[in-house]
Amino acid sequence: MPLSPGQWQKALAAGSLQPVYLLAGEQLLVLEAADALRAQARKLGYSEREVLEVGQHFDWNDLARAAAGMSLFATRRLIDLRLPTGRPGIDGAKAIGAFCADPPPDVTLLVTAMEWSNKHDGAWSKKLDASGTMVVFNSPRPDQWGAWISARLASRGLSATPDAVALLAERVEGNLLAAAQEVDKLAVLHGQGRVDAAEMENLVADSARYDVFKLTDAAFVGDGARALRILAGLRSEGDELLALMGWLVNQLQLALRLANAPDLAAQIRAEHLWQARETLFRQALRRAPREHWLQCLARASRIDRMVKGREQGNPWQEAERLIAAIAEPRAARALA
Repeated sequence: MPLSPGQWQKALAAGSLQPVYLLAGEQLLVLEAADALRAQARKLGYSEREVLEVGQHFDWNDLARAAAGMSLFATRRLIDLRLPTGRPGIDGAKAIGAFCADPPPDVTLLVTAMEWSNKHDGAWSKKLDASGTMVVFNSPRPDQWGAWISARLASRGLSATPDAVALLAERVEGNLLAAAQEVDKLAVLHGQGRVDAAEMENLVADSARYDVFKLTDAAFVGDGARALRILAGLRSEGDELLALMGWLVNQLQLALRLANAPDLAAQIRAEHLWQARETLFRQALRRAPREHWLQCLARASRIDRMVKGREQGNPWQEAERLIAAIAEPRAARALA
């Protein structure tokens, strides 16, 4: 079974390395985990490292050649295989499987993947997990941000009051890299010790990363407060409402197609929805019938006319009401 990130920390501290590792998921966490593994490898005498970047025309025979190659200095070697998409293809799956079936002595294969979901998992990753160690690093969910930030602060010799942690979480929402950078900055500016909300306010920049994708995800999952906060952030950052509405309409049309489908599972497959988005839309469809999504599309059309000056009204205010209705259909009466 894949290790959890917590188990991974303990496993890495062991006195030896596994023949093969797969570190997959959120980019920052994967990069940090890979750096930690490479540092441990150097301590254990892995003085040679070969980097293989998997691109469109990558020759998977290079993996076999790297595994079979002799060390120039009779030392342990690390093969650093970078698989950005998390999809090795048929040839790659065979090559990784062959390595796992007969790993050469004194060689460790590190595979890193910056994209990962349940659909990436396959026979090749199961073989790898059985032969070595697999860890999937997921970005914290909104309700996990506080715990993640507290742990990050603790790793830098810092702690913070609950309201200070909440403030930082709100400021860096959706941006793991910004959160890590802010914690590192706090360690430099504040030093060790406890940070309260007033100090956090003074020391931390507003690094919240708002985008239309998080806006629609929050709305369709039913988190109206977060969706409205993201919409306000987009407005304050100068985003054009017309540009935002394009993706929102796209997602409303998708919801309507799913609501109209006689076979929802078949339509989901036809739309190529990955698991997280499938769950999101299933939840949205349970909250409202087909007619609701038609009404939302009609409201979106009206907002479009307002933005273009073809109809009177406040388009941003109407957008807020539309987002609230998507998140909570019972709020649809506020659109009238």
